[in-house]
Amino acid sequence: MVKIDALVFSALAACSLVQFAEKHKPMDMPPPDPAVIDGPYVLYRNDSVVVNYIEDNGGIKSVKTNIVPASSKGNISLNVNSDEPGKTFPVILKSKLSNEKAEYSGVKKMMVISDIEGNFPAFRKLLQGNGVIDENFNWTFGKDHLVLVGDFVDRGTMVMEVLWLIYSLEDKAKAAGGYVHFILGNHEIMNMIGDMRYVQARYPEHAALMSKHYMQLFGTDTEIGRWLTTKNVAEKIGNIMFAHGGFSPYFNHMQLPLKALNDLIRPYYRDSSYSYPDEKLEILYGDMGPFWYRGYYGGTGVVRATKQQVDSTLEIYGVRHISTGHTIIADHISSLFGGKLFNTDVHHAKGHSEGMLVDNGKFFRVNASGEKTEVTDVGQIQITK
Repeated sequence: MVKIDALVFSALAACSLVQFAEKHKPMDMPPPDPAVIDGPYVLYRNDSVVVNYIEDNGGIKSVKTNIVPASSKGNISLNVNSDEPGKTFPVILKSKLSNEKAEYSGVKKMMVISDIEGNFPAFRKLLQGNGVIDENFNWTFGKDHLVLVGDFVDRGTMVMEVLWLIYSLEDKAKAAGGYVHFILGNHEIMNMIGDMRYVQARYPEHAALMSKHYMQLFGTDTEIGRWLTTKNVAEKIGNIMFAHGGFSPYFNHMQLPLKALNDLIRPYYRDSSYSYPDEKLEILYGDMGPFWYRGYYGGTGVVRATKQQVDSTLEIYGVRHISTGHTIIADHISSLFGGKLFNTDVHHAKGHSEGMLVDNGKFFRVNASGEKTEVTDVGQIQITK
């Protein structure tokens, strides 16, 4: 949710923007605007950057639009509302977007979170309670890594705020020698292809106010859409393989190098035809693919994964552990197969919010107060989602 100061923009219209861009300084943050209820939506139109946000004035919703030259993109700084009244955080648009690497070595400490689903308060409290960010949304995790394992959209009512917070933390982490990994889940891809089964009603309504279909807000002419396209569906970080759903026997059989996997799947994030030119893609985008697979945890009609299957993935990719989200099996983070598999999907919306802290080979459940408990293996599991 962004409020860009009208005086700043009128000044820009009077040609001070060129001067501003030459100095490479972000514009000052305006004060919070209580009328803003959603946004920003940053779109590209010809040679311009269009910033839309939704306001609610006395129950009447409207779109506030500001337009600046695309050449000044890297100098545009926006304010995004948090869940705390009057509290915002800054977002500076990236001057360049590049596809993420698929493998990262030498990572010994990381915070792992999945399935936030538009729940900004839960996300914020986990990050602040565990020293990843401070009260002003500055990165405080040093050279360590934040790993987000998909499904940060849908269901909740602060989807854009969650995405902009991740976006803003990436550069802050890099500046400190750390890193933010955002691995896509099935719901990010569902949003990109227009599958709106789990989208809150306010979002299609707000898209219509902008004369857009909801999926267009994640399209290639939007900043968030372009940014999501740079993200992977699986990564190897330290000695852990991460994917939202996991790695099926069919996936293992392909033995795709991780870069090749992500390069193969990336061009089809927005393909709603479900007709792929490569039979590998039929598997990767189906129930046996890395962002839909549920076989580790069973369920109706699902063949349960075996220890041999898990060991096969570990051997193929040279890792010791696998970490997924996607399927809730308990009210807390759990491990299976003797600590080889970790599940980080929990009931954030029901108050059972946890992340997983990995620190020098040890795995801890952490809550919003920063309390640590070693992750333990679970016995019989029951899918609840």
